[in-house]
Amino acid sequence: MADDLPTGVAITLEPLVTRVLAPNASPYTYTGTQTHIVGERDVAIVDPGPADDAHHQALMRVVAGRPVTAIVITHHHRDHSPGAAALRQATGAPIVGAAAFHLSDDGPRADDAFDPDYAPDRVLSEGDRVSGTGWTLETIATPGHTSNHLAFALPETNALFSGDHVMGWSTSVISPPDGDMTDYMASLEKLLGRGDRVYYPGHGLEVDRPERLVRGMLGHRRQREAQILRLLAEAPRSIPAMVERMYAGIDPRLFGAAERSVLAHLIDLDRRGLVVADGGAWRAVTA
Repeated sequence: MADDLPTGVAITLEPLVTRVLAPNASPYTYTGTQTHIVGERDVAIVDPGPADDAHHQALMRVVAGRPVTAIVITHHHRDHSPGAAALRQATGAPIVGAAAFHLSDDGPRADDAFDPDYAPDRVLSEGDRVSGTGWTLETIATPGHTSNHLAFALPETNALFSGDHVMGWSTSVISPPDGDMTDYMASLEKLLGRGDRVYYPGHGLEVDRPERLVRGMLGHRRQREAQILRLLAEAPRSIPAMVERMYAGIDPRLFGAAERSVLAHLIDLDRRGLVVADGGAWRAVTA
């Protein structure tokens, strides 16, 4: 079971992919952040996780003196990118992937506190590649969870490192202004039809029927959207009032994250002319 996964232990998922779980379990990270080491003779390290010495040492044991071609970052959240700095110092490998980004706002940040020290040596864009002996990582731009989120395809085995865009235990928190529901939905649609065999996410177990999961995630978000529209058709409501109705029995620690996701839906619906902010509440737009 996923809850029983050990931290700091190398688990071979396939000959080209090894997973190491970081010791940062939380209501937002599930069992913790999963770092993936790609390659056999030389390697890439995908999402080195938090700046945690025990996790760093576990990764260095897996590397075992092999050349590290790149430290690859899907996005700039503090549970994914801070460990890159120590790895760069230890291995000399460049940090590549998501663009650096700094944002301040007065809303609750939920799981998506930013890594203020993240400084990539090379920013990757759609179609860019990083490669080594017998492996290639191809960049797939998947904004939504964050504005700079990237996924990485491994064409040699038809796998995809999905970061936090598609996780193996929960849907992503979309927290404006950096998180964007319109972009998130478009990125999910983009993954449909790619034909990837398996997803290796940043949190949760590998996804062995990824297209079915992505369709389910799209359906879930559309259900949330319909729920919001039904509530606002009854009467104008504040976001906390909507969350109380929509997320019955939610862990109080996740209430802020739910509010941010509802806000992300409202912003998307506002762009489409279906709702409008009205003071401290939101209301449906009637014909």
